Amino acid sequence: MRTVSLEELLEAGCHFGHQVSRQNAKAREYIFEARDGIHIIDLEKTKEGLEDAAKFVKEVARKNGTLLVLGTKRQAVGVLEEEKKKVKAAGVAGVYFVTKRWIGGTLTNSSEVAKNYKKLKDIAEKLKDPNARSKYTKKELSDLEKLRQKLEGFYGGIAEMPAAPDALFIIDTHQEHVAASESKIARIPTIGITDTNADPTIITYPIPANDDAVGSVKLLSDYIFDAWIEGRKNPVKQEAPKEEGSTSSPQGKKEEKVEAKKEPESKEKVEKKEEKVSEKKETKEKVEVKKEEKTKKETAK
Repeated sequence: MRTVSLEELLEAGCHFGHQVSRQNAKAREYIFEARDGIHIIDLEKTKEGLEDAAKFVKEVARKNGTLLVLGTKRQAVGVLEEEKKKVKAAGVAGVYFVTKRWIGGTLTNSSEVAKNYKKLKDIAEKLKDPNARSKYTKKELSDLEKLRQKLEGFYGGIAEMPAAPDALFIIDTHQEHVAASESKIARIPTIGITDTNADPTIITYPIPANDDAVGSVKLLSDYIFDAWIEGRKNPVKQEAPKEEGSTSSPQGKKEEKVEAKKEPESKEKVEKKEEKVSEKKETKEKVEVKKEEKTKKETAK
């Protein structure tokens, strides 16, 4: 994974924050200074947050996880369309996009939202089937098509998502604060581009940067999606399941215990041992003799 430089972040305009009057107090640690009434973001913090987020995204991808991407603002929609094409061209899966509108309860009330997924699929099947279409008038078919387009805009990007995502990537966490709150309740790790007007404490991996400039959003999104593609192409190797009846299983063959044979001691070692034993005996005898001499002297006195 390549490293992003401070010059790249500077050229993309990642350092421009909001007006001083719109500052979120919790984002103070990411602000470098205020210039002409506009906050300047510390690009060292931006680089650090981006790299940490990319490492996490790469690990999720390596473990065959899923990533939900949310960006409904005008600057993000075009960028995410390009990223969607890049991911598809790379031949990797597991990424789902929401670019129209975030529907409340998508993460916290999935059972109710799933009904709309089913509704969208049923309407799409009816409109494709000639026999089903013949049962409706032109007005009814027109109404069904309008409803399908509406549901497709809201749920088309996530209708095929098998379960809750393993991570959520948000562009502009201030605008998408409902999704950020839902992910926190659902205990889903969140990566988010947090401008100076946003609360970074509700985001697991905040990336303090400008979320209004297309160049900034493009650079940060590219880095995150590159990490995802790299992770998917280098998955974690899973250990093959052990076969039944193998020697390592409890029901397999018993392991043979081979007792190590003791090597016979050499003559030199034996002689040294005998010398040590004899020395010990001599020292004991000398000690006893000295004790006897002392007792004799004491009795003579």
